[in-house]
Amino acid sequence: MTTPILDAHLHFFSHHFFSLLAQQKGPGATPESVCAELGWPLPPEDPSEFAALWAAELDRHSVAGAALIASLPGDESSVAAAIQAFPSRFAGYFFLNPLASDAVQRTTLALEAGLRGVCLFPAMHGFSIAGPEARAVIEIAAGQPGAVVFVHCGMLSVGFRKRLGLPSFFDLRFSNPVDLHPVARRFPSLPFVIPHFGAGYFRETLMLAALCPNVYLDTSSTNGWTRCLTPPPSLEQIFEQAIEVAGPDRVLFGTDSSFFPRGWVRDVYDRQTDVLDRLGASQDVKDAIFGGNLRRLHPFLTFP
Repeated sequence: MTTPILDAHLHFFSHHFFSLLAQQKGPGATPESVCAELGWPLPPEDPSEFAALWAAELDRHSVAGAALIASLPGDESSVAAAIQAFPSRFAGYFFLNPLASDAVQRTTLALEAGLRGVCLFPAMHGFSIAGPEARAVIEIAAGQPGAVVFVHCGMLSVGFRKRLGLPSFFDLRFSNPVDLHPVARRFPSLPFVIPHFGAGYFRETLMLAALCPNVYLDTSSTNGWTRCLTPPPSLEQIFEQAIEVAGPDRVLFGTDSSFFPRGWVRDVYDRQTDVLDRLGASQDVKDAIFGGNLRRLHPFLTFP
């Protein structure tokens, strides 16, 4: 029997998430108008009801659970409600800007509320992952058993912001995973997750993973960053190298699913399953990547 599928990267675009976007849009914008502009249905106001929609969607695809990401600073309570409603199916992650004046307090409160992943986007918020602001919140996570730190590196493009005409002033100077090296070494028992195989910094991500056994790679999204490398590697080559360098126990399957009516992006799963089949990966390796590794990070994720 294979290990049930767990998705390590699923954005929880809650009702409050769209309220926060409306605030960024400015006067006159509402959650309803933002969703209408995007062509997406507005989620229920009660985040536990929205979590139930996601649970049903995962059931439809035989997915046992996922890491849910609160995708704007200030939306921690939505994911906290989701994991309270489905404590064995969802691990809660939250988006944080460590430069904010309340970052330390927000981190503490979120972890006390049961969230387990601190998501940092250095290029988006313009900070060094090795700087004092990031260190302050990472130290809090390191003191919380079962916590992980998710660090987005490499290329960063947020499609819905473009469609809404919202600015995206991302600074790639802060996007190199090599910057995480002294941090990962300083906190050797704290897991760090780098999504999208480093999103263009694949070599640097592999170097970091080779040197730091607490660094994990997330396979999520289309991995379109490959077009920026010369020659562009195939997904087979990416998986083969990632498994060779990091080992199959530090590769986490993810889809980067985020909104309805699209729902869970099964194409990502199907493509990655096909890749591992073509590589001749054993069932044990596939079980680890598609669920076992995330369950080791979050043992409370249990299966029916």
